[in-house]
Amino acid sequence: MKFDFVIIGGGSAGSTMAARLSEDPNVSVCLIEAGGKGTNILLRAPAGVVAVLPGYGKLFNWAFNTVPQPGLKGRRGYQPRGRALGGSSAINAMLYIRGHKSDYDDWAELGCKGWSWDDCLPYFKKSENNERGADDAHGNAGPLQVSDQKSPRPITQAFVEAATRKQIRQRKDFNDGENEGVGLFQVTQFHDKARNGERCSAAAGYLHPVMNRANLTVITKARATKILFDGKRATGVAYRQGGADKQVHAHKEVILSGGAFQSPQLLQLSGVGRPQDITQHGIKMVHELQGVGQNLQDHLDFTLSYKTNDTDNFGIGLTGTARLTAAIYKWWRKGTGMIATPFAEGAAFLKTETTLSRPDVQLHFVISVVDDHARRLHLGYGYGCHVCALRPHSRGEVFLNSADPLADPGIDPKFLSDRRDLETMIAGAKMTREIMQAEPLGAYAKRELFDLKDNMTDAEWETHIRARADTIYHPVGTCKMGTDDMAVVDPTLKVHGMQGLRVVDASVMPTLIGGNTNAPTIMIAEKCADMIKAEYAA
Repeated sequence: MKFDFVIIGGGSAGSTMAARLSEDPNVSVCLIEAGGKGTNILLRAPAGVVAVLPGYGKLFNWAFNTVPQPGLKGRRGYQPRGRALGGSSAINAMLYIRGHKSDYDDWAELGCKGWSWDDCLPYFKKSENNERGADDAHGNAGPLQVSDQKSPRPITQAFVEAATRKQIRQRKDFNDGENEGVGLFQVTQFHDKARNGERCSAAAGYLHPVMNRANLTVITKARATKILFDGKRATGVAYRQGGADKQVHAHKEVILSGGAFQSPQLLQLSGVGRPQDITQHGIKMVHELQGVGQNLQDHLDFTLSYKTNDTDNFGIGLTGTARLTAAIYKWWRKGTGMIATPFAEGAAFLKTETTLSRPDVQLHFVISVVDDHARRLHLGYGYGCHVCALRPHSRGEVFLNSADPLADPGIDPKFLSDRRDLETMIAGAKMTREIMQAEPLGAYAKRELFDLKDNMTDAEWETHIRARADTIYHPVGTCKMGTDDMAVVDPTLKVHGMQGLRVVDASVMPTLIGGNTNAPTIMIAEKCADMIKAEYAA
């Protein structure tokens, strides 16, 4: 089979690219996805993330693990990633966050011409169908439905009020380029009548509505095993489906959208990257690029958790079970209630030092006890708040464990390898605990978990953070965009030194943005799709 464009990976970027490129009926597009169609009820119902996130049986989830992390007392970190059309947007908390405008201006200053905030804003707007309507910062005609939360809990309002009493300003919009303050997240959730309250993954918004296009072929449950080359030109993709090895060929381009872990892995499997990462596995070098798999950045996250007598949260108990049954019916009928929750309902972006030009920590207030990525459950009812350092200095890597294309990639985030990240985490955790103890939120607490106490020293905070912190699921940077020696792609996302090959996903971010990464990943794909259309129309 031969197509104009072959896209590897149907996640947030891949779904967007397939939908946008196939708008032109004169080009043919093939999308290859390792997972299924992304239409299961556990993916459509926002609260279904509780069943999917832990990764049992790798249900819709790659459920990767890191190598042991010295900065986390030798623990292996857990890295859930979506395995279905929609990718991680099919299993995430649906939080619609763009980051700070300076994040994108930083990219432009690093040599990524055309990627400043002013350059990117039109593509955020193009992607978005915001329930609040269009304005200077938002769109209302895009495929990605963005909604106010359907049924935020009273305890979340108490969190916002508690932060306000600590002199933190309330903010209604975190996505206009400035984001300091506290409020409620907007979410990627349908607000139209037909699907009100369902998750709007990138596949649900972009891809599922256009799957019947004659020029679009979507191949699911197909694992890409190698990019095919003729010299330095990408000509197609080898993949495995149902135990059979198959190939598709690209007349114009192969577009790699496997994400921050699997895009560098497939490049390495295909002979593109650092020789020391490739040749030891008996793989023939095609093209040397020192940056492939390097520059891994992720948001390390620490959680403060509390038990409560308030049963209007997500909990485990007889009352909760009965309410959950009623909530399922309510969501099915009206799209509202507990099943519609993103769990992380409250948001805050804070500065740990008043002299900072932008927030350096983010808070996610959650209406349940989330312990070890929901893999360790607690009876009863609780709530908590996550804090992460927004712009980590630590840099990790992704590498091959073997030449087996079906093996998991090696992932080493090197969390807390730069002590500055630890200092930011300690300062952020202290601020978060003050908010959690402030009224009216403090009145909800029955008991604080994990042996935190008043007047802890920095050394005690360090012990707690190293013992329990882990990712909040924002890996980027392993095929970074730029013009320096470690850049993998140029500002048009073409792989340096190659022809007919681009990388389009979160791996191209040169630096981690100060917030959740799904909306920026979709923006990147929107922008690249326009670049490709313009190039081939010329």
